[in-house]
Amino acid sequence: MSASTTPGPAAGADPGPAAGATADLGGRTAPDGRTALGGRTALVTGAAGGIGRACALRLAAAGATVLAVDQDEKGLAELAALAARTDAAPGLPGRVEARALDLTDLDAAERAAEGVDILVNNAGLQLVRPIEDFPPEVFSRVLTVMLEAPFRLLRGALPHMYAQGWGRIVNISSVHGLRASAYKSAYVAAKHGLEGLSKVAALEGAPHGVTSNCVNPGYVRTPLVERQIADQAAAHGIPPERVVSEIMLADSAVKRLIEPEEVAEAVAYLCGPHTSFITGASLAMDGGWTAH
Repeated sequence: MSASTTPGPAAGADPGPAAGATADLGGRTAPDGRTALGGRTALVTGAAGGIGRACALRLAAAGATVLAVDQDEKGLAELAALAARTDAAPGLPGRVEARALDLTDLDAAERAAEGVDILVNNAGLQLVRPIEDFPPEVFSRVLTVMLEAPFRLLRGALPHMYAQGWGRIVNISSVHGLRASAYKSAYVAAKHGLEGLSKVAALEGAPHGVTSNCVNPGYVRTPLVERQIADQAAAHGIPPERVVSEIMLADSAVKRLIEPEEVAEAVAYLCGPHTSFITGASLAMDGGWTAH
């Protein structure tokens, strides 16, 4: 279709910002992606490494003040040092504040989220065992950290978000929030529960300008995944070197691990100025796994 015959917006429709214009972000303007979240406060759980670390740095790069929480104090110190290094994060518009927190302290988790504009539920843990051999105390801990803590963090965050008429909730789910795998009963149960919690938050938050979405990566190159290789090898009775190609990537059309920074870009997008109509969604980053 030629430019002369391209239809314009219907009468009364919002044509969106003109080229070069600033984007409205709930009363703030953002001239570019580096400052799109200027003035916002984000809380990222499990921020000491992997996806959480990448998300903390990416949101700070967009201008946010990031409360990076984790129980790994050494990892948090490394994150803070990385954020402060001018060669690693030149001219970082926002900042990263490291805060030690054990998410099994649910009351403390709820308090930590009070007053934040953006909540990224990322913290997780994994154990690969058949159901009959799965330690009940580990099952309980996984659900506490990965499902009950996000619920309590939402309780802490939503009153402020509702009061200001703007908020972004991004739950780092997994392809295992959409599909199951053997030997991962606790992890799959927690991620499926997180998917449901996210959708309920989307429905309740919509009248208040609050969105809630899941990001669903396949296997990401993180310490959590690296630690799974030995467990998977034992569970499936194969050498560790065959786990990635034959187990982890068996259902993925793209035969590589995802990088944490790729997930962080999706998170930043869902927190940005052009995603107010995306809510209750699950964004698959699984290399085609769920296309089967």
